[in-house]
Amino acid sequence: MGDTIPCVEKLWFFMKIDTFLFDLDGTLVDSVADITTTVNLLREKVGLGPLSRADVATRVGDGARVLLERSLPQGMFSEELFRLFRCFYEEHLCDETYLYPGIVDFLKTRQPCRQAVVTNKPTAFSEKLLEKLGVRNHFAAVLGPECCPEKKPHPAPVLKALQMLKADPETAVMIGDHHTDLNAGNAAGVKTCFCAWGIGENGGVSYDYLAESPADLMKIFPA
Repeated sequence: MGDTIPCVEKLWFFMKIDTFLFDLDGTLVDSVADITTTVNLLREKVGLGPLSRADVATRVGDGARVLLERSLPQGMFSEELFRLFRCFYEEHLCDETYLYPGIVDFLKTRQPCRQAVVTNKPTAFSEKLLEKLGVRNHFAAVLGPECCPEKKPHPAPVLKALQMLKADPETAVMIGDHHTDLNAGNAAGVKTCFCAWGIGENGGVSYDYLAESPADLMKIFPA
């Protein structure tokens, strides 16, 4: 892994960050409980036993379709089951999902900066969730997997966000808890910040900044 910059003292090496691109699940919100509920409702429908939250968490990060494929026996996935899965999730989208402590403070204090969500969660669910949690107004754009022909880890969604925000990649950062976020950001030429509090893993992918908790974002990216 390349050098990481976890402390504010070293930030003078870089141009000031003015564009923040966030992953959603595992970065802004802890949604594992509601995703687990949805997975298990679908598994019960087809006669399978429940999975634990820990098991489901390992399957999150590459979009709803891949999540369901990973949560069913090989060959069982179908478009009909996927539609049912989406219906279940819409019903339980925000039962137990919550913003990680410290996220709202960071979003508020960086409001003059450009901010967007770049996620593999379907856009409609992402928009609805952010509205329910009261933070949609902080983001100039919310880009789900439908925004581009390729989703993260491909750089296309990050590049699309930069284009929409009229932002310079040299002063932008992709913040996420999964190697898909890091790969997408690295390939797009923006800085990357790995969120160690999330549900994902870095997969050995290099990153520029390490945040152990949301509170670290305040120190790494001072206003």
